Amino acid sequence: MPIRIIPATLRDLSYIAANLRPEDRAEIDCQLDQWSPALLALTALQGFAYVAELDGNPEAGFGAAEQRSGLWIAWSWGTRRMRRCVPEITRFFHAVLGPQVAAKGAWRVEARALADNDLALRWLERLGATQRCRLPGYGRNGEHFFLYDWTRESWNNVSLSKTTGTEAAAASADRAGQGRAGAGSRASR
Repeated sequence: MPIRIIPATLRDLSYIAANLRPEDRAEIDCQLDQWSPALLALTALQGFAYVAELDGNPEAGFGAAEQRSGLWIAWSWGTRRMRRCVPEITRFFHAVLGPQVAAKGAWRVEARALADNDLALRWLERLGATQRCRLPGYGRNGEHFFLYDWTRESWNNVSLSKTTGTEAAAASADRAGQGRAGAGSRASR
C-alpha cells in the first residue's frame, strides 16, 4: 500500500475531518465549542499543511502554523487508517516539515494531546518532543491534556543546517513539484 505525502487541500482535509478516528474526534470536540469538518480543514490550512494518502485516499492531515513570531503549533488528525501512515509522516516531519518550521525562525513548537490519546502521546515522544506539563481541566468538559514542545535548544532532529533545499524536498515528496502547502502567506511565512 503506497503512502504519499502531498500538500493539503481543503477537499482532502475536509474529507479527513468528516471521517476522524474516535480518538481525534474526542480531542477536537473537547477543545472547540463548535466545529465542522470544513471549518477544521480551513483552519488547518494556515501555515504548513500536508496530507498522507494511502492508496490514493486522504487518511491523515498534519502540519504546523505560526501563532506569533517564533511560536508555532503542530497538529495532526486522521481517519482510522492513519496508523498505517504514521511511519511515513514521521520521516516527512524530520526531513521536510521540521526544517521548514525551523527556517521560518521558530523558537518553540508546541503540541497538545488529550491525556487519553495514547497513540498521540507515544508519537510525540518518537518525534522528539519533550513533555513539559500536564494540563488538568484543559478541555471544555474538564479533560486533561499534556503539553509537548520542541525548542531551538532541544530540537535535535530539526537543525537549521537541514533547511537548505527544504522546498526541493517537499516538491519531490509529492512528485508533482507543488512545494509548500498552505492557504497562503501570513506575515511573510
